[in-house]
Amino acid sequence: MSSNIQLRLPDGSVREVPAGTTGHEVAASIGKRLAQDALAVKLDGEIYDLSRPLTQSGSFGVITPRSREGELNADGLYVLRHSCAHVMAEAICRLWPEAKLVYGPPVEGGYYYDIDLPHKISAEEFAKIEAEMAKIVAEQRPFTRVELPRAEGMSKVQAEGNPYKVDNAQRAEGDVLSFYVTGARIGQDFEDLCRGPHVPHTGKIGAFKVTSVAGAYWHGDANQQQLQRVYGTAFPSQKDLDEHLKRIEESQKRDHRLLGKQLELFHIDEAVGQGLILWKPNGAVVRKELQKFIGEELAKHGYHEVFTPHIGKLDLYRTSGHFPYYSDSQYPPVVMREELSKLADEKCSCADLAHKLEAGEIDGYLLKPMNCPHHIKIYASQRRSYRELPLRLAEFGTVYRWEQSGELNGMTRVRGFTQDDAHLFCTEEQVAAELRGCLDLVKTVFRTLGMQDYRVRVGLRDPASTKYTGAPELWEKAEHACREAAKHLGAKFTEEPGEAAFYGPKIDFVVKDVIGREWQLGTVQVDYNLPQRFELSYIGSDNQAHRPVMIHRAPFGSLERFVGVLIEHFAGAFPFWLAPIQVRVANITDKQEEACRQVEAACRSAGLRVDSDLGHGKINAKVAAAEQEKIPYLLVVGEREAQSGSVAVRERGRKNLGEMKLEAFLERARAAVSARRLEGIATE
Repeated sequence: MSSNIQLRLPDGSVREVPAGTTGHEVAASIGKRLAQDALAVKLDGEIYDLSRPLTQSGSFGVITPRSREGELNADGLYVLRHSCAHVMAEAICRLWPEAKLVYGPPVEGGYYYDIDLPHKISAEEFAKIEAEMAKIVAEQRPFTRVELPRAEGMSKVQAEGNPYKVDNAQRAEGDVLSFYVTGARIGQDFEDLCRGPHVPHTGKIGAFKVTSVAGAYWHGDANQQQLQRVYGTAFPSQKDLDEHLKRIEESQKRDHRLLGKQLELFHIDEAVGQGLILWKPNGAVVRKELQKFIGEELAKHGYHEVFTPHIGKLDLYRTSGHFPYYSDSQYPPVVMREELSKLADEKCSCADLAHKLEAGEIDGYLLKPMNCPHHIKIYASQRRSYRELPLRLAEFGTVYRWEQSGELNGMTRVRGFTQDDAHLFCTEEQVAAELRGCLDLVKTVFRTLGMQDYRVRVGLRDPASTKYTGAPELWEKAEHACREAAKHLGAKFTEEPGEAAFYGPKIDFVVKDVIGREWQLGTVQVDYNLPQRFELSYIGSDNQAHRPVMIHRAPFGSLERFVGVLIEHFAGAFPFWLAPIQVRVANITDKQEEACRQVEAACRSAGLRVDSDLGHGKINAKVAAAEQEKIPYLLVVGEREAQSGSVAVRERGRKNLGEMKLEAFLERARAAVSARRLEGIATE
């Protein structure tokens, strides 16, 4: 007689079932409709097919296309797209039987399949592939999992003669190899070496589309066979797919890399280095205005600005744990010439050098990957009293991370970036209030920039992982503080084990932009560990030494990423207070040139960023140019305006506000900038 297992459901209840019960059977016992909607199940964080027997107790949930709130379910999309990748692969093999499949995972936004095929697939053939896919989906064939002992499975893939699948099988872990058959006829229907999971049958795949094809190399190695990577996406319904494609079309118009070039905001030059941003004058204005904004808020909250170098000794980062823990994502250490010369004389190899650096046998310097160790040293530079706490240190500090070249993306994924970083040193009793202050600051930033559609993510440690430092009881305190602070926000939040920093839990803000894309921006972290690693202290009211608690916070995250997101959020049309050029003055004829120069001077005296278009072109062309450059206001001066001391005001978006006295415009403009209005000047 088989033993029972206990499944803890999302509502906290526990359901006891015999071991070997399938996920579908459990779903059906909960509700008929739930079983009909189910795509897969999740047990202790791992996704299983509905048909797989469950053999262990744990946290259990049924994966459906949508959450209870009606939002698309990320796990549901993952399984759906994985299955659709198999359907696309089968369709391609039907059309081109000589195709050799490599692998096809789900990825963010869809899926792809790498294929070795002499025929070059073109965009014109996507419809043909989709037609074959539609036939497979209409057949509602089940995804059947087949498990074979490793030796038998290896013999099977070797007999099939696909070297890519042989390689995949050799890399697979465990004593069993799994295959998925798209159908019930094992040995006849399409099958693929695969770990799973998959939806119950092809009919569960709602709407799909083949989106693009690109070149790729086996294992990403340019010396290996070149492959074709065919991309696609899938959604539960045609409506979901249509909305996604519309967002993609809109996101292409808003691409910050294109707009950054068009609006002369930033430049990336190969001679300088990939992932290193050159801020052009227009982009520098946006950056400075954001720094001014956050600087004013920091002053209100009692922060002290500091400056630290871009480099530090390796021992500093050994103490903090950033080296060698983060060594894979850091620039290589800088070793002094004398030390290198000595090591060369000793015939020290590169491998030996790396080992000595990691073991701490030799010292060097490191381009700083984080600002916190430097701020810690400022705190530790003098004796501290409880009367000084909380001590809030802030810096626009530039840090450097070694991102893989394939992961770099304009301003949103770079190798050198400036954080609006701050570190708060406080007593344990002050943690809750300081956390709330940090979160309120983040909310102020988002509200000012019109980014109020966000969710909150509380990153906790994974107790099974060894990557975290510090005593469990300290983690429990820090995690409790983060949970309570998240509740204070009044926004929905989720807890995500495994997403904490190595030294403490964190609260991340995931912002949804105007076209529905999510961006992780501001972050706040509670840290009991670094103060301990650096042996920080303060003298309490009892005249005894106590350990402070440290809070890390960065409302923008990094200025590069934040500006990249803002470019796309506003489609380059920044709010009036943030726009690089706020006002442009244009004449109708040459006779108004002097009057235009006077208007320009008056705008500049009023503190506005202004330029003029005094060329010989027609006014319609000047209007079009201002729209193209996304300048908020165009002040047109014709003969009547020149005589009356007024301007014809045209707002971005081809909205004509009519004639206005120059002083009236300037007064409204100053008020709009001072209030950091999103809408521009008041029109009444």
